[in-house]
Amino acid sequence: MNRKYEGLIVLNAQGTETSIDDLVSSVSKELEEEGAKLDEIKQLGRKKFAYNARKLDGGHYVNYIFEAEGDVIEKIKARLTLNSSVHLQHYQRLA
Repeated sequence: MNRKYEGLIVLNAQGTETSIDDLVSSVSKELEEEGAKLDEIKQLGRKKFAYNARKLDGGHYVNYIFEAEGDVIEKIKARLTLNSSVHLQHYQRLA
């Protein structure tokens, strides 16, 4: 049974030559390859962190809203952990 999820992903664009839009689309392709059906992508922009985390002072926040099976979330987390452009990821199920 597909459920609706919201994924907040913080992208690290520091030291990359690709644009933010390219990073956002590459992450969305990875989500779709793991079985997620994207409904909406909201780019929330660059925000500074309260403290430096792993030598970063901020990141580009992107909110992905998608439908997927429950077991797909763990696969997505594992796959995006390997992506060096993804600094942080958080998922929650929407009602």
